[in-house]
Amino acid sequence: MLIESGAGSSEELKAATAQAEGLGLFVRSLVGMDKQAALDALSDFVGDKTLNANQLHFVDMIVRQLTENGVVEIGALYESPYSDAAPAGPESLFPEEDVDLLAEALRRVRVAAMAG
Repeated sequence: MLIESGAGSSEELKAATAQAEGLGLFVRSLVGMDKQAALDALSDFVGDKTLNANQLHFVDMIVRQLTENGVVEIGALYESPYSDAAPAGPESLFPEEDVDLLAEALRRVRVAAMAG
């Protein structure tokens, strides 16, 4: 379908797929994620907690990146723009067990995209 739509040649598609570590991640990088699906993916992390303004901003950045790019690598949480909000990483905003839940949620999103 992608080749027929003019998205690129077979060779270009193979190279992009390899660079993205699979067709599912490649497609997800093109179309992103539905905002509700991104919020649902973070539901275990957010749960029924009351987040402060800084925490909400950090979570919102993650949701935006998921909707735009489809995945967020855990290492990216220690780089800009996330480091602008939390210079010492998400651990400066959330307890360690919550950061573990966040990492697991982002891993599940990636695995789901790889399977898709």
